Amino acid sequence: MVELLHNILFEVVEIVSMILEACGICVIAYTGFKSFVGWLTKKNGECSLHLAEGIALTLEFLLAAEVLHTILAEQVSDLIILGALVVLRAAMTLEIHLEMKSEKEALKSEKE
Repeated sequence: MVELLHNILFEVVEIVSMILEACGICVIAYTGFKSFVGWLTKKNGECSLHLAEGIALTLEFLLAAEVLHTILAEQVSDLIILGALVVLRAAMTLEIHLEMKSEKEALKSEKE
């Protein structure tokens, strides 16, 4: 019975993490394409800001998927690798948020 529940949990976590990763792929593809078109047409001066927001959102989806993967880790080495990935993705997300903040301030000062 316990083995059955373990297998069900394993499958559910795998499916949900794949869905989260697919959402991240969709977000980065959409924002990348939209930012590229905006850059080509020069209609939108905030292309880099929109792209940074898309990257940040993608990283958050991927971070959520990695947190789910920690449930499935069976060895300490798996947890170390997942922990390193979580730390790296969290650091990248923080850096992008700081960059977006400075970009917003720069755009605000340009408009004034």
